[in-house]
Amino acid sequence: MAEKQKHLARKMAARHVQMISLGGVIGTGLFLSSGYTIHEAGPLGTVIAYAVGALIVYAVMLCLGELSVAMPYTGAFHLFATKYINAPAGFTVAVLYWLTWTIALGSEFTAAGLIMQHWFSQVPVWIWSLALIIIITLSNLYSVKIFAESEFWFAAVKVIAIIAFIILGALAIVGIIPVHGLHHAPGFTNFYQHGLFPNGFGGVFTTMLTVNFAFSGTELIAITAGEVKEPEKTIPQAIHTTLWRLIIFFVGSMIVMACLIPYQKAGVTQSPFVYVFNRLGVPYAGDLMNFVVLTAIVSAANSGLYASTRMLWSLANEGTLPAKLAKTNQRGIPVLALLLSMLGGILALLSSVIAADTVYLVLVSVSGLAVVFVWMAIALAQLNFRKQWLAEGHQVSELKFKTPWYPVVPWFAFITSTLSCLLIWFDPAQRVALYYTIPFVLICYFGYQWYDHYSKAKN
Repeated sequence: MAEKQKHLARKMAARHVQMISLGGVIGTGLFLSSGYTIHEAGPLGTVIAYAVGALIVYAVMLCLGELSVAMPYTGAFHLFATKYINAPAGFTVAVLYWLTWTIALGSEFTAAGLIMQHWFSQVPVWIWSLALIIIITLSNLYSVKIFAESEFWFAAVKVIAIIAFIILGALAIVGIIPVHGLHHAPGFTNFYQHGLFPNGFGGVFTTMLTVNFAFSGTELIAITAGEVKEPEKTIPQAIHTTLWRLIIFFVGSMIVMACLIPYQKAGVTQSPFVYVFNRLGVPYAGDLMNFVVLTAIVSAANSGLYASTRMLWSLANEGTLPAKLAKTNQRGIPVLALLLSMLGGILALLSSVIAADTVYLVLVSVSGLAVVFVWMAIALAQLNFRKQWLAEGHQVSELKFKTPWYPVVPWFAFITSTLSCLLIWFDPAQRVALYYTIPFVLICYFGYQWYDHYSKAKN
C-alpha cells in the first residue's frame, strides 16, 4: 500500500494565506445581512455581539495554530479530530465541513446571477451562474498558485471597500463630511437616544447566533497549512493578525453603521453599505457596492471549492473514501475531488430551485451549524493533543506555536461554541436547524462507527 501523503504541493506564499483567511470571512453576511443585526440587537448590542464573536473565533484560531503548526497537513480538521478525539468524530467533522462549503457554492451561484441582473436584466440568471461555475472551476483546476493569486485580489477588493467605508464613515461621524438629512455631526447619538438596548438585552444573544456564522471562514488557514511555504512561520503570522483584523473590519464597520443608520431602518430595505454611501453623497454607490458584493460572492465560491476539494482529498488519502479521489494531476491538483465538490455545489443549486422547502432547507440548516461543530472539535482536539504531547515526555517549550493560557483558551473556545449552538433553541426562527443538524451528526457519527466495525469484522 502506498504511503499516505501529509500534504499537497507547497506553493502558497504568506500573503496568500493572510488574504485567503480574510477573504473567507468577509462575504455577503457583512455586506448585505449586517444591517439586520443592528435592527434586532440595537447599535450597542450589535457591537458587543461582534466583539464577543471575534474573541471566540480568536480563541478557536489559537487552538488551531498549535495543531496546524505541529501537523501541517492538507484538510487538517478531520485529521486532528480523528487522532485526538476518535475516528467517527473525524469523519463527522469532514462531512460537516465539506457540506458547509458545498451548500455555500450553490447559494453563491444564484446570488452572482441575481447581482448581474442589476446591470443586464435581459440575461437569465442561470447563464451568469453557469459562467461563475466555469470561472471558479478553472481557477481551482489550473494550479494552487493561480487559485491563491486570484483569491488574493478578490479579497483585496473587499478589504479596500471596507477601509473606504470605515474612513468615510468616521469622517461623517465627527462632522467633517456632511450627512444627507442632518445639519449636525451625528456622533454616537444612535447608541443611547432610544436606550442602550432598545429591543432588550436578549437581542444580543439572538445576534450572537448569526455573528458566529458570519465569522466562519477564518479556519481556512488550517486547510491551507498543507500547501503553504514554511507553515511554521506563515500560519502563526496569519493567526496572530486574526483578532485585530476581525475587530477593524467587522466591529469597525458595525460602529460606523450603528452611528449613521437609525436602528429602525437598518437592514430593512437595502445593504447598509449602500445606505451609508448614499447618505454621504458617494456617486454610483449602488453600482460600486454591487461590484464589491459580486467580488465577495466570487471569492466565497473560490474558497468554497478549494476547501471542499481538500476535505475530500484528505478523506480519500486516509482511506475513508475511494483512493481515486486522492489522485492529483501533474500540477498537484486533486481533479476528481474537485469535480465531485463542484457537482455537489450544482446539486445544491438545483435543490434550492426544485426542493427549496424540503431538501434545501435541511441542507442549509445543517451547514449553518456545521462550522460551529467544527470549532468545538478543534478546541477539544487541542486539549487532547497537549495532554498526549506531555504524556509522551515532550516539553511545552518544544512546540513551535503554543496556545496561550492553556487550558483556559481551549475550554473558552469549546464552551462558547457549544453555547452558541444551544442558544439557537431560544430563537424560534433558527430552532429548526437543531432539529436537522443533531440527527444528521448522530447518523454520521454512529453510521461511521457501525461501518468501521462491520469492515473490520468482515476482514
